[in-house]
Amino acid sequence: MSALYTPAILRLALACADFLPLKDADARVERRAPLCGSRIILDMRMDADGRVKAVGFAVHACAVGQAAAAVLAREVAGRSSNDLAQTAQALARWLDDAAAPMPDWPGIAALAPVRALPARRGAALLPFEAAALAAGQAAPVAVQVAAAR
Repeated sequence: MSALYTPAILRLALACADFLPLKDADARVERRAPLCGSRIILDMRMDADGRVKAVGFAVHACAVGQAAAAVLAREVAGRSSNDLAQTAQALARWLDDAAAPMPDWPGIAALAPVRALPARRGAALLPFEAAALAAGQAAPVAVQVAAAR
């Protein structure tokens, strides 16, 4: 386990506390990783162009899940629903397939130790899946509101 809980993962897990739940979110998604029991409630606010404006969450997970949430949150602003869906898919492939390329997301390399432990992969993927779902729910609403103005 010491190979998993690297200083980078532990630092990122602490940074997770910087992204508190949002009071005026456009979408709220709750997801759970069945294998490890990690859980996230992710709030997202979108801009009028259907891009992420802000994200906040409550994470009930190991340091891996918390670190993944921080990696997501630090770089999610300005991303579209499509960007997030593609990143979640690329992350799932990378975690499961040693030959798969690393997803193009700043900071994701810190999660590399998770690839060796299948039981922790769900915790790492959870925030990205939740963000893709939340953006998918919130983006059409943000665009409709902008069109109505």
